Amino acid sequence: MESFVSKIEHPTKPFLLHRWPPSVHPLRMSNYPHLFSLLQVGDLTLAHRIVMAPLTRLRSSQPGDIPNQLNAAYYGQRATEGGLIISEATNISLEGKGLPGAPGIHSAEQVEGWKLVTSAVHEKGGLILLQLWHTGRASHSSLHPEAGLPVSASALAIGDGSQATNAAGEKVPFEIPRALETSELPRVAADYSQAAENAKAAGFDGVEVHSANGYLLNQFLEDSTNHRTDAYGGSIENRSRLLMEVIDAVADVWSTQRVGVRLSPYVAYSDMGDSDPVALYSYVLGKLAARGIAYAHVVEPRVGRASQNPALNNALPRTAKLFRKAFDGVFFTAGGYGVQDAEEAIASGMADTVAFGRPFIANPDLVERFRQGVALNPPQKETFYGGRERGYTDYPSLSEAETFAD
Repeated sequence: MESFVSKIEHPTKPFLLHRWPPSVHPLRMSNYPHLFSLLQVGDLTLAHRIVMAPLTRLRSSQPGDIPNQLNAAYYGQRATEGGLIISEATNISLEGKGLPGAPGIHSAEQVEGWKLVTSAVHEKGGLILLQLWHTGRASHSSLHPEAGLPVSASALAIGDGSQATNAAGEKVPFEIPRALETSELPRVAADYSQAAENAKAAGFDGVEVHSANGYLLNQFLEDSTNHRTDAYGGSIENRSRLLMEVIDAVADVWSTQRVGVRLSPYVAYSDMGDSDPVALYSYVLGKLAARGIAYAHVVEPRVGRASQNPALNNALPRTAKLFRKAFDGVFFTAGGYGVQDAEEAIASGMADTVAFGRPFIANPDLVERFRQGVALNPPQKETFYGGRERGYTDYPSLSEAETFAD
């Protein structure tokens, strides 16, 4: 079907918006009743199942990694009545910081900055969770000189050829991290607990614990990065111990009904991997289900070795399909979904909701675009990280597109 293309001259950036007449647009021919249905997620009631995934954008004020009015405008644009947003990954401590420009939740100034964001979302009737983040070895000592070297489960550097970003924004080799002492792990859990307290003070509706994509809790889970011989290494039970202690600490602040967890069983980003991911993540999901957390959020392998190997991609079923039965609570899936794929995933029972990333970057009104069945703005990859308004708050909504097209 031939599309009609209108060029929209935006104040800071030209966009191409592909548009079809309403009577013939392919998405107009379908309904998405499962995407646009109510869902209870712990204590929260969602009006639809189109979740905004956590998206690192590196636009917090410096120094101090403080959220600001620009961040509030960005999240406010993407908020909808009864819609759920999961914030970008947010440092729980200075030690946990892995990128310049990423926000934190460990200072009073950061809490005040996040209040701007939560207020903007709540004014639109939306819900927002804070994703709690400790990057572990995926960091550089220049980002936290007082804390010294990055920390991890074991003293193993990322060795996949990727590079760290230092405090000056330069690409540099990853350092060999310091293995956390057993005696330090209660302090790590306490840092998560304090971050959860700060999230509550900032007005969030709950938290998501980031245990995916090669960061600290993921480094403890997988045997390629955890070579420990203490109670936090070796067996699957031991490697899962820190994550469970963190969940318990955070749930003491929020209750389990306001806590979710993100996992990435087949994502090889940051040189990750496990010898038996099915056994590991089935165990982890079972333990999380037993704790009664609000949801599990499982990422498809869009990045890393799995996504770069077509044969492996073809051999693997959807990660959500593989692990859905291991978790009897609300199940989120994310990674490479289109609107039709998302509808089918929910209709089949493979997931309860779908989190979208890049489509939300480029479409502040993504939910309405899906509802109306109109095409999406393409994302500008060169503006994903850092900068100001361009590629952040200047993507046109449908109403703006129509104005500029007239």
